[in-house]
Amino acid sequence: MIRRDEDLSEPRRAGRFGDFYDPEAFGQFSEAIARTLGTARFLVAQTVFVALWVALNLMSFVRHWDPYPFILLNLAFSTQAAYAAPLILLAQNRQDDRDRAQAEVDREVNARTQADTEYLARELSSVRLTLADVVTADDLRQAVDRVGTALDDLAARIDALASGTTVAGETGHADGSTIGPAVETP
Repeated sequence: MIRRDEDLSEPRRAGRFGDFYDPEAFGQFSEAIARTLGTARFLVAQTVFVALWVALNLMSFVRHWDPYPFILLNLAFSTQAAYAAPLILLAQNRQDDRDRAQAEVDREVNARTQADTEYLARELSSVRLTLADVVTADDLRQAVDRVGTALDDLAARIDALASGTTVAGETGHADGSTIGPAVETP
């Protein structure tokens, strides 16, 4: 029997430095920091803080914890910059990943929309061709008029045959039947 730690079907996870944190939670944290650092409120608060720091360290009645070159303030700014820059870059990378994914979705939607538009254009063209072959009301009226005229001619012939007379332009035969229009013989 193979023990779980001897199972070679899956690679063993190597112990890494970053295994103890959730990358998604850390990414959300970095985005929150970037959103905070990028506001006017933060800039105003930091300006007020620096002004108070400098003012309190320059006044003679307060103990000077950071004298004139303000090395401690400089260290605080350096530390802030050292942490803020990577957090902002991480937030930008996450936003870039979201933008890339959204662009891919947009490309897929555009491709589907283009395919649908092309399909509809083909269908519309097919409908136009079909409608071009459809009988119009004028065509139908003319056909009905021709059929009506032909029926009137046939009715006149039938009446003529029934009465034994010939219709103008037709010749009679000895047996009383008529066959079509008269043809002159030489």
